[in-house]
Amino acid sequence: MAAMKILLSDTGKRYNREWIFRKLSYTFESSNHYAITGSNGSGKSTLLQILAGSLTHSEGTVYYESNQQVLAPNKVYQHISLAAPYLELPEEMTLYEFLAFHFSFKSILPGSTIESMIQMIGLEKAAHKQIRYFSSGMKQRAKLAQAVFSDTSAVFFDEPCTNLDAEGVNLYQHLVEHYCSNRLVVVSSNDEEEYRFCSFVLTVGRHKTQ
Repeated sequence: MAAMKILLSDTGKRYNREWIFRKLSYTFESSNHYAITGSNGSGKSTLLQILAGSLTHSEGTVYYESNQQVLAPNKVYQHISLAAPYLELPEEMTLYEFLAFHFSFKSILPGSTIESMIQMIGLEKAAHKQIRYFSSGMKQRAKLAQAVFSDTSAVFFDEPCTNLDAEGVNLYQHLVEHYCSNRLVVVSSNDEEEYRFCSFVLTVGRHKTQ
């Protein structure tokens, strides 16, 4: 798996006239696990989405490297996967159809199959059920699966245990421990249970200035 590095230099984001954060410089590297924390509205999810390339920043730079080679902006998505409660799933598809569709765009982790993935997240009985009939916890398990089992150098989690019961939380921790140890992992959360494995903690509110 390629070594990934993301460098922020004086990076900021604002909506209208309000700065969410600014003057943020930080480096994220493969095999390290990072937590982004902060009060509600501090910009945790915003920063995570900027790192994932799904939001543009307002000032500064965001720079991506893979195996010490600069990544073009239109190639970044190939190296990053994201699980977040606000991501919508195609509810008319079955779980199997959704995962097959997803992995037609991204490579699956070596040694994994859609069948083994569905079994790992405990949804084998719902494999051919339309997602519209899933509970919120089942949907969150599907989102974790598509992120963790994508063959990407970086995996991002935004409040990953949202809607999960105790068994689901254990599943999340198992997936991180067994499939993400050598990858760049970033978790946006205020719940220590979701990021207890992270060695680095970045508090976003400290970077909010006018």
